[in-house]
Amino acid sequence: RTKNLQKKEVFKTVVKEFKKLVVAGKFDDAKKILPLVYKKLDKAAKSGVIKKNKASRLKSRATKLLKK
Repeated sequence: RTKNLQKKEVFKTVVKEFKKLVVAGKFDDAKKILPLVYKKLDKAAKSGVIKKNKASRLKSRATKLLKK
């Protein structure tokens, strides 16, 4: 349980950092961090911290947010 919580915190932190960059208008930096967001979400889904569909949904929303 504690390991799952640690993994959850890691991907949540990365997603928050990504959203902050997009809101601040730093799209180049956000594009650089996007693969890291994907990687952390995929790892969380693979290890069972979150479900596969949730990871997919969050990745989709991140991409959509960047394209706006």
